[in-house]
Amino acid sequence: MIKVAIVGASGYTGLELIRILHCHPDVTVTCLTSEQSAGKSITDVFPTLRGRCEIILEPLDPRAVAEKADIIFTALPHKAAMAVVPTFLALGKKVIDLSADYRLTDPATYGEWYEPHQDTGNLKRAIYGLPELRRERVKGADLIANPGCYPTSIILALAPLLKERLLDVTTIIADSASGVTGAGRAAKVDSLYCEVNEGYKAYGVGGVHRHTPEIEQELSLLAGEQVTITFTPHLVPMDRGILSTVYASPVTPLTTEQLLTLYRNYYDGEPFVRVLGAGNLPSTAFVRGSNFCDIAPLIDRRTGRVIVVSAIDNLVKGASGQAVQNLNLLCGFPETTGLNGLALFP
Repeated sequence: MIKVAIVGASGYTGLELIRILHCHPDVTVTCLTSEQSAGKSITDVFPTLRGRCEIILEPLDPRAVAEKADIIFTALPHKAAMAVVPTFLALGKKVIDLSADYRLTDPATYGEWYEPHQDTGNLKRAIYGLPELRRERVKGADLIANPGCYPTSIILALAPLLKERLLDVTTIIADSASGVTGAGRAAKVDSLYCEVNEGYKAYGVGGVHRHTPEIEQELSLLAGEQVTITFTPHLVPMDRGILSTVYASPVTPLTTEQLLTLYRNYYDGEPFVRVLGAGNLPSTAFVRGSNFCDIAPLIDRRTGRVIVVSAIDNLVKGASGQAVQNLNLLCGFPETTGLNGLALFP
């Protein structure tokens, strides 16, 4: 039985990790930390866990946490993760980090979009944990940078086309819409019910959203050349889910049938990617609570442009579910262990 700790367990991704790992037959959660709620039971923070998880939340002491766990999930804000990950690694622990701290391979890029990186040595050993692209490298890692939610939805939508060099990479536009949980659990005016309900808005417009360099980094690696995209996120008045619609011009004319064949071949055998066709389009309603990514590629018959629509649950495939998928790869478990739950509908 693998013992795991969740550092930063009082946020939405922490709760989602607990929910998923509770059903994992080979894992036991042995430690949960929270600075604001230390000393309380996790059920005081999340009553949904009553009768299933009664662990008392601890303040974050890296050495004390390491004594209780083999693998540590760090579900902390950026900067906070890099302050503790080096200690966990020095103590021989494996870390799956859900923050942005280890996703960008270039510390200068991290500094441009966040702040100066304080752990560049370990930054070099981090593996970007998108299993569909890095499965074999994840298996041998001791530090996994769990991808962001928007990047997951966009990278998976474009990977087959970029791998085959079928797109004019200067034409990529991604419009993505997320539920409010993507903003985290901290109290913010912009996330209040009255501010969000009955509204739909763009934010981070004009190439300023912090997921942009992460998306471009991974798309560039797939394409074999520098990719710069137009990315516009939107906030939707729903709890969870991301729908991304990605547009680009192909280098030669393509048909929808050719795209479907390409995508079905590329994702053949992938347990969590479902390629839709025959008029079916992804909806966040049909992946809610699951680790699936639904993708539908098609051609705009009037313009010849490629359109790819993808849907994920931002808290599952976009965060905690993907983190557990990485844990399974790390430990040699079947990749779907603990993740076989179907979407919640309605």
